[in-house]
Amino acid sequence: MERESVIVSKGFINSPSLLVKFKELLKYLGPAFIVSVAYVDPGNFATNISGGSLFNYNLLWVILWSNLMAIFLQVMSAKLGIATGKNLAEMCRLVFSKKTNWIFYIVTTLAAMATTLAEFVGAVLGFYLLFGIPLNYAVALTAAVTFLIVYLQKYGQRVVEIVIALLVAVICVSYTIELFLAKPDWPQVALHTIMPSLPNGEAVLIAAGMLGATVMPHVIYLHSELVQCRNKGLSLTEKKKHLQMEKIDVIIAMNIAFLVNAAMVVVSASVFFSRGMAVESIEQAHRSLEPLLGTLSSAAFGAALLASGFSSSSVGTMAGETIMDGFVNMKIPSVVRRIITMLPGAIIILMGVNPMKALIMSQVCLSFVLPVTIISMLIITGRKEIMGEFVNKKSTKIIGWIIAALIISLNIALIYLTFTGNV
Repeated sequence: MERESVIVSKGFINSPSLLVKFKELLKYLGPAFIVSVAYVDPGNFATNISGGSLFNYNLLWVILWSNLMAIFLQVMSAKLGIATGKNLAEMCRLVFSKKTNWIFYIVTTLAAMATTLAEFVGAVLGFYLLFGIPLNYAVALTAAVTFLIVYLQKYGQRVVEIVIALLVAVICVSYTIELFLAKPDWPQVALHTIMPSLPNGEAVLIAAGMLGATVMPHVIYLHSELVQCRNKGLSLTEKKKHLQMEKIDVIIAMNIAFLVNAAMVVVSASVFFSRGMAVESIEQAHRSLEPLLGTLSSAAFGAALLASGFSSSSVGTMAGETIMDGFVNMKIPSVVRRIITMLPGAIIILMGVNPMKALIMSQVCLSFVLPVTIISMLIITGRKEIMGEFVNKKSTKIIGWIIAALIISLNIALIYLTFTGNV
């Protein structure tokens, strides 16, 4: 009894308050997990597998820095949504001219299509690889499942958050299994995570794809929309608390996405590069894993790809709806919006285009759209009359513009290398 009182007096038993805080945090967790799905979508599979098989662990640092950029930008997007009560696309409509908004609308809609292409293709390939379902039937199944997950919004955003969190859990478990089977060289993994290197022009192309696949422009718009369901009728103090909780949400979700992305590169380097295999398709990666690491590995890969495709195609569709509604306030029936964003992926597959190349190029396209999204968000969040006490600090502005400059520089380098024939 005396010992128990000593323990209590020293503060070792504080579980009730910890439990209350944990329950309170759970109320806010969700939006960043929906967003994080875009960071582990099939486009990431393509760029990460390609990067690992061609350049060993050399491009791991791209994943790390892309993730840090993603955390910064997602927090800013959430802040904009919490401070203004509107999403980024809606704020662009209020701040910029009609002509500028139409340009934004066209560019970001194309980005949403490129994103959904990657996500849709991944789910179709997942069906094909896991169950042997012909591609044309897999297209119809993927469309149906995507519509079903997005339809769940009718029952509240929390339901969608739970479904997507479960799918993310499948991806995490699958790649934990892959890492265990691959037996990577951990000292080399640690070295290349912190040491930047771009061996050649093709590495720049893959790095741009990794960046586009990690710092996704469409979910920057989406995050500012997703926070709104917890942002109604809040005082300034409550909004500040909401933002703090959302920062925790972002940090947890984005770092899970980082670990999955890094695992993709590590497994690809350990299994394929070490054997001199340059992987040119996702089907090849799946086929090669079974004889090299066993049936469990190839099954885990297929399950991760299918879960990634389902969850991310739903998120891409939601982002497409936010973009189409926000910039020009043009009301398009939700079914039509979803079909528009999914159509390019279905066409690519039915035309017989190499899905791996389509996936990589779609992610490179996103890298070119990113500066438009980042710069418009920096302009809006830098205005005191719009953001009030949430306006960007000087340090935030500097970091934001540095990120924009880095992405633009990478895109310029990629264009130069393309035209000089070095890619």
